[in-house]
Amino acid sequence: MSKILVASVCALFLCVQVNAQEAILHAFGPSAENEYCIVFNSSWTPLPPSLDNATQYQLVNLTSSVLCHQTDLPPAGLNGKAVVVMRGNCSFEEKALIAQSSGARAILIASKTSLTTPSAINTDKGLNILVALVRYKDVLNMQEAFKDSISVKLYAPPAALFDYSILVILFISVFTLALGGYWSGAAEQQEINFAVQGGRRKAESSDEIQFTPLKVVIFVLGMCGILVLLYFFYKWLVYVMIAMFCIASAMAVYGCLAALVQMIPCGRCSFSFQDKTVEIRFFFLAAFCIAVSVLWAVYRNEDRWIWILQDVLGIAFCLNFMRVLKISSFKICVTLLSLLLVYDVFFVFITPFFTKNGESIMVQVAAGPGATGEKLPIVMRVPRLSSPTQYLCGMEFSLLGYGDIIVPGLLVAYCHRFDVWNNNSTKIYYISCTIAYGVGMIVTLVVMVLSKMGQPALLYLVPCTLVTSALVAWRRKEMKRFWAGTIYEVLDSSKEPLIQDGGKSYGHIQ
Repeated sequence: MSKILVASVCALFLCVQVNAQEAILHAFGPSAENEYCIVFNSSWTPLPPSLDNATQYQLVNLTSSVLCHQTDLPPAGLNGKAVVVMRGNCSFEEKALIAQSSGARAILIASKTSLTTPSAINTDKGLNILVALVRYKDVLNMQEAFKDSISVKLYAPPAALFDYSILVILFISVFTLALGGYWSGAAEQQEINFAVQGGRRKAESSDEIQFTPLKVVIFVLGMCGILVLLYFFYKWLVYVMIAMFCIASAMAVYGCLAALVQMIPCGRCSFSFQDKTVEIRFFFLAAFCIAVSVLWAVYRNEDRWIWILQDVLGIAFCLNFMRVLKISSFKICVTLLSLLLVYDVFFVFITPFFTKNGESIMVQVAAGPGATGEKLPIVMRVPRLSSPTQYLCGMEFSLLGYGDIIVPGLLVAYCHRFDVWNNNSTKIYYISCTIAYGVGMIVTLVVMVLSKMGQPALLYLVPCTLVTSALVAWRRKEMKRFWAGTIYEVLDSSKEPLIQDGGKSYGHIQ
């Protein structure tokens, strides 16, 4: 049971791209001008695409206040002006309501921490004021450069329709999924060969999870519970999740490299520790994996280069996840992928009807609510090459959630194991499902580019992979066997050896 809950925590990392945008604050005075980075939520704060189309506002500096009460307003009011206040003590919506009541047309919220996307505002309350976050150090720079005579314009240059980082994301996703599926099938073939040679198939490894229908339900319910807890207690639980990712990624890198280290002829000497024998080479491998994970934890907010290490850890995380979680039948694949698709759709599209600010729970958790500046390590990140605000706001990234590789990857891994069980030398199920995943990813990216909005990738990946796998099984007249699944009993931890039948290796199915 504990392994299922841990897996639920890890599988929580599904792809959600927040409807966020970085924009430009053009500030100027009598004899100088400058530009600064701002962050806003484009779903409820539309900004003009160019400086020429932007409205000019006189900026009132109220950074001595957090503007959580009417008494914080200046006596002269803010009619037709923009105001900058400090972050904290109350929500962005409350600050915006108070500023708007005084006639303000725009509110800038100064943050001493990293800029995070403002959560959605309930437009039913009549809010039509522009809201954006700005760095506090930039406010100080404006104050020093322009004194008390500051005018501002806010605008959001449109990003290029296509960025080459999308192709890198596509390659990473297909490569990781194909490699994970191949590894799962190769491990299955190794165990079958051992059984054919007179051995006995190993009992379930201590780090493996064999899914049953009950475990699938517990798995998905665990993900729902963890997501809701993160929604309410994010500023504390985010550090728990970061610590868990560090541990899981270190174990994943170790699991991926252990097979390679096994082939190294040197370092076979060992030492004893608490009645256990440890080889020197694996000791140093464990130390290396821990060091890499700690390095990421220390520099996780250094965007310029840490994304490379995070992607490497993410690839290892996904590969190890596909190795550890084993699905025993297509029936369970359909159940798991369908429930996760419903989970994704519910928490993205349905929960806005229940939240106070009209924003989905998953979007708010992915955006990193609160002032911690920390975000969940949930995604593969590749820098965008054509960001119009990169020179001001720093690097922008194309994102792909781990779950959009892991969830379809479990089906691909099952398909490869089924090929092994049936001696399919062409690997027809594995290859077909992998190609279907690639097609699903291309469809996802095309829709994302055309709609200019992030997409829940499972909405496209789940139908593509499930339908393709079912069609292959139906065309080969193997649907009954493909649906029933594993040739080994999974009702307990023991596995029966292969039974030879007509030259093909089959096992006992209950």
